[in-house]
Amino acid sequence: MSTAAETRNWLELPLDVTASILYRLGAIEILNSAQNVCSQWRNICKDPSMWRSIDMRNLGDLWDMDYDLKKMCLHAVDRSCGHLLDINVEYFGTDELLSYISKRSLHLKCLRLVSCHNISDEGLSEAALKLPFLEELEISYCSISKDALETIGRSCSLLKTFKFNLQGCIRFHVESDDEALAIAQTMPELRRLQLFGNKLTNKGLQAILNGCPHLEYLDLRQCFNVSLGGNLEKRCMERIKYLRRPYDSTHDYEFDAEIHDTGSSDEDYPSGISDIDLMSDDYDDYFEFSDASDLSEYDEYVHFD
Repeated sequence: MSTAAETRNWLELPLDVTASILYRLGAIEILNSAQNVCSQWRNICKDPSMWRSIDMRNLGDLWDMDYDLKKMCLHAVDRSCGHLLDINVEYFGTDELLSYISKRSLHLKCLRLVSCHNISDEGLSEAALKLPFLEELEISYCSISKDALETIGRSCSLLKTFKFNLQGCIRFHVESDDEALAIAQTMPELRRLQLFGNKLTNKGLQAILNGCPHLEYLDLRQCFNVSLGGNLEKRCMERIKYLRRPYDSTHDYEFDAEIHDTGSSDEDYPSGISDIDLMSDDYDDYFEFSDASDLSEYDEYVHFD
C-alpha cells in the first residue's frame, strides 16, 4: 500500500464527525490548540452547539500556565450563546465568574466547582437564585456554609444529585450536623448524595433519611462521626440502594483521600484499626462575571476570536 493511500486527510471527514471528535476535547484544548489547526476546525469550534458542555479540568498549577483560565472560561461561556447546560470549574472559580455564568446560562443543569476558594457563600447563593433548572451540583473542597446550602436547596427545586466533599479526618474534635440539616430541610428531591469527609453525626443522617425520601445513592465515606448499627443501619439498608459506609474503600474516589489526624486519643479509632490501616484502601474489608464593569479587563485580554 502506498504512502499516499495510507495518509488520511482529516478535512475530508464529514463535518458532524469532525465536530464529534473535537467535542470530546476539553475547553482548554479547543481554545488553546484545536481551533488553530485550520479554518474548518475554527468554524466548527465557534458553533454554539460545541459549548453546551464546558469542561475546564486542570491540575491546579495555575502559576505555571501561560494562559488565563478565567478569561478562557468567560469566552467559552460567550460562545455557548445561552445554550450552556453543563460546566466544570476547577481551582480558578470566583464570585464574578460564577455570576457571569449564571446570568448567561439560565438553563444550566450541571455545575461542578472544585477547590474554588474564591467563591463565597454570597456569590454561590446569588448564582443559585438564577439557576432554577439545576439538577446536578458538586461542591468539592470549597469553603461553603449551611446558609449557602439552604439557599441552593430553596432556589434549585429540581436538584437531584448533590456532592459536597471535604477532607476526611479520623479524629474530629467537633461534630456538626449543620450542613446535613440544611440538605435535609431544603433538598427533598435528591436521588444521589455524596458527603465525603463530612462531620455529620447519626442525628444528621437521620434527618437526611427523613427529609430526602427519594434518596437511592448515599456516600458517607470518611464521615467518621457516623456510627452505623442497629435500627439506623437497618433503615439505611432498607432505604438506600447503594450505600457507601464511612470506612469503605476510597480506591475509586477521584480526589486525594488521605486521612488527616487531629491528634485525639487512640480511643477514637474503631477497635483493631491502626494508622496504617486507615491510610490504606484495604481497611474496607474490616467493615461489612456579573456586569461588564466587573470584568473591565475581559475584552482587553481575550483574543480567542
